[in-house]
Amino acid sequence: MRHSFARGQPVSTRKANRVDSSSGNLGGSIQASLGGRYATALFELAKDAKAIDAVEASVAKVRAALEQSDDFKALTTSPVVAREAATKAVLATAAELGVDPTTANFLGVLAHNRRLAELPSILRAFRALVASHRGETTAEVTSAHPLSDDQVAALRQQLRQRIGREVSVDLAVEPALLGGLVVRIGSQMIDSSIRTRLNALASAMKG
Repeated sequence: MRHSFARGQPVSTRKANRVDSSSGNLGGSIQASLGGRYATALFELAKDAKAIDAVEASVAKVRAALEQSDDFKALTTSPVVAREAATKAVLATAAELGVDPTTANFLGVLAHNRRLAELPSILRAFRALVASHRGETTAEVTSAHPLSDDQVAALRQQLRQRIGREVSVDLAVEPALLGGLVVRIGSQMIDSSIRTRLNALASAMKG
């Protein structure tokens, strides 16, 4: 099945409506952004290919590369890299990471369309779509240091008990938090970071 990625409109109306109807309000909110529309296109490609799990695993590899490789991050954000060079480089990176064909082709399309800078928002939106597809809620978790598998499992259990349904955890690291966690579930934020408490104290002292 072919999908159109031209002119920043990667999802046909039929595809967009299908995602919206199957995911409640999530589809509509994701469709509101360019990154969300690309993420929806990737999700539909993965679903059509019956490769959601494989694409999800590849998305995790790409996200890790963005966080850990300054060269890869520079490739996705530099406005001076030529279209053909960016496409060639991102496909080489995809091969090195061992991502699945659907994700590799998608990255090539992003590079060709000069949309690699949208990758962080695309990856977040894709994970939200997968979680919704599985009947899960996505929690965006930011920590001062990387969490261990045991810590992630404990956090998921706490969140599951709090909201009464399965939770998919989207992890990010921000050393400036000075310890603690920031957890966002939809519009609800659960913040226990030292930085936030210090900022609140400073504001209170200013009167």
